[in-house]
Amino acid sequence: MLDWWARTLRYEIDDRSNLVSTPVTENYIGALWHNRLLLISYVLQRFAPHRPGAGLISASRDGDLIAPLVERFGFQVVRGSSSRLGATGMLELVGVLAAGRDVLLTPDGPRGPVYGLGPGIILLAQKSRAPIQPINLEFSSCWRVNSWDRFILPRPFSKVRVIFAPLHHVKSTSNPQEFEAERLRLQNAMMALVEMR
Repeated sequence: MLDWWARTLRYEIDDRSNLVSTPVTENYIGALWHNRLLLISYVLQRFAPHRPGAGLISASRDGDLIAPLVERFGFQVVRGSSSRLGATGMLELVGVLAAGRDVLLTPDGPRGPVYGLGPGIILLAQKSRAPIQPINLEFSSCWRVNSWDRFILPRPFSKVRVIFAPLHHVKSTSNPQEFEAERLRLQNAMMALVEMR
């Protein structure tokens, strides 16, 4: 059903990092807010099929529903949480990047607060030295679910604007203040793409 639903939508690609049109030279850590998660596997498979990917999916009941959809569109599933990346999860994601796959995280998931960027994505970028690819989806018409993040469901036949921002490089840090500055810098870069909150 998701496949049919996604095919009714009209897509506009705003590719500020040339992700769609250029060959893969390095793998990235994709960053997308949780409430815009529904269509991302379809979008990446359709518009960037040359970039194999893996999604970090919460080990929750919601994650149990989302994981099969992610796999259906050809993406590897890593179960865990972007807000609580333990040592095992971190090493697995570093290994996924090293093996030539991009990784996609929702840095405010799985429980929020909405648009609150957790520390896991910064730690992963520092450990792997991979750049972060901020991604945003904006919708001309949608429904909002009564959930912590007001999850977005696009109405059939509406328009979806997919924004790939310029790559974001996380700096190394040596103390909590520097780390927090990097966390806020990425959070602000991602929020600068968001029109519909």
